[in-house]
Amino acid sequence: MALSRIWSYMILFAVAVAGYRYLQGDKNIFNDMVVEKKLTAGETFSKVSYYVIGQGIDSVLKDIKLKNANWVKTDKFSEAQVIITTSGLKITLREQLNNQLAKISFTNINAQNRFAADKLIYTEEFADSTLKTTDNLLQANVVLTAEVNTDSLRAAWIAASNRQKIIGSNEVNLWLPKNIDGIFETGKFAVTIAIGLIGTLALFMGLLNIAERAGGINIISRLISPFLSKLFPSLPKDHPSFGHMVMNFSANMLGLDNAATPFGLKAMQSLQEINTNKDRASDAQIMFLALHASGLTLIPVSIIAVRSANGSHNPNEIFIPLMLTTFVCTLTAMVVTSLKQKINLFQRGLLLPVAGLSLTLSLFVWFLSSLRPFALDQFSDAFSNGAILLVFFGIIAGGLYKKINLFDAFVDGAKGGFETAVRIIPYMVGMLVAVSMLRTSGAFDLIIDPVKHLIAISGMDTRWAEGLPTALLRPFSAGGARGFMIDAMRTFGPDSFIGKLVSVLQGSSETTFYVVALYFGSVSVKDTRYAIPVMLLADLAGVIFSIAICYLLWA
Repeated sequence: MALSRIWSYMILFAVAVAGYRYLQGDKNIFNDMVVEKKLTAGETFSKVSYYVIGQGIDSVLKDIKLKNANWVKTDKFSEAQVIITTSGLKITLREQLNNQLAKISFTNINAQNRFAADKLIYTEEFADSTLKTTDNLLQANVVLTAEVNTDSLRAAWIAASNRQKIIGSNEVNLWLPKNIDGIFETGKFAVTIAIGLIGTLALFMGLLNIAERAGGINIISRLISPFLSKLFPSLPKDHPSFGHMVMNFSANMLGLDNAATPFGLKAMQSLQEINTNKDRASDAQIMFLALHASGLTLIPVSIIAVRSANGSHNPNEIFIPLMLTTFVCTLTAMVVTSLKQKINLFQRGLLLPVAGLSLTLSLFVWFLSSLRPFALDQFSDAFSNGAILLVFFGIIAGGLYKKINLFDAFVDGAKGGFETAVRIIPYMVGMLVAVSMLRTSGAFDLIIDPVKHLIAISGMDTRWAEGLPTALLRPFSAGGARGFMIDAMRTFGPDSFIGKLVSVLQGSSETTFYVVALYFGSVSVKDTRYAIPVMLLADLAGVIFSIAICYLLWA
């Protein structure tokens, strides 16, 4: 229901803003929203010829990127598709042109000697040093032409005049084509992106299935259970919820949100069985959801897949910052929830692993910040890609050791990846179209520009404001935030600073409100207590650290 409302409000807001801009003079806005098409490499916009009538217009137009839009000035009135004039002339210009064309003399060039030298002469094709010419058709007495049938030419000019768009010089920017996609092209693009996800999702879900059959999840469970038992003091030793939670955390670490959900629901149901107050969230349930929503990620599969589908030259580049960011989120969630539940964080079984991992990652960040840009790029590539290959090696080696049928296990798991990619197509189409409407209508500018202005006043760099839509929508809707992320990649490029920033923001946290509704709803818990505030604090920590680490690595 929450996603439905968000999606509906996005579309209504975009259409309302577009209507307002139309009334303000942007007569091309509806065309931009529906049928505009983003240029591909080597493409150019369709040529538009424009003719100028009025004083001082060329000085106004020199700061407008007309050439980028393929708008070309012409001296031939009859060839112009657009007439650019002053705001004062705009309202009455069409009537003046029709009156002028009706009374002006269209004369064959062979008869030009009949005109006195002091007459104002307008000529489209010829210039004569004995005649005065003007570039303002409204001031011309005569049109000299090589056409023999001047009456036919007059009729053609009048017909052309009635077809031409007349716009004020202050409105030119509103009429220029935008390098963005309207809703039709966005719908096609959404399907392309979803199809591009199939390979990556199928690959990693196949590997996860091998790991599960080979007992890798059980090994991780035994390693993590002593640590988890300190965070869940109310749970009996060897309670089945530990295994379900580990499976959930493992899927999250691989960035497989869809695979994590079934395990998470099983964990919540197991925890509900020992909950003494079935209508009220237990401490264990809140701790589990806080850790789940913080989303500690080692390999952000889904985000890597989206970056790859959008043409990134190095989709894995966000591996390191996202790993660091999700650790900060998880640490924040764990500390805040433990303080609320009066769990002693200085227990040896908690303090040593957390302190050791925190120190290691702090040294890792220090090491990264000490590298020069070219060395950082080389290390990042080697580390991120090497880590993925190490996961491959570990899973396959474990499967061989356990003597399971590796390929069959892989295929069974990969089917889930294919089904997931196909299943999300309607969601991708719906959200990307809504986000496209927000951007093309100018609604984004209404939201982001004031924030940029405030940031600029403080002297800070304003680029990170472009990532705010992803960060703000992420607690409410993963699909909506994914739509903003993909839109930012398409607008600024997947390998741009903003493209990398939104990738990290997308993976830095979970959909808090959705998770609370889904997981507590699955066990009919009505009183969620302090779960949402704790999870939102973790989200905030993730957003702040995401921006900081991206500036440290890529600004």
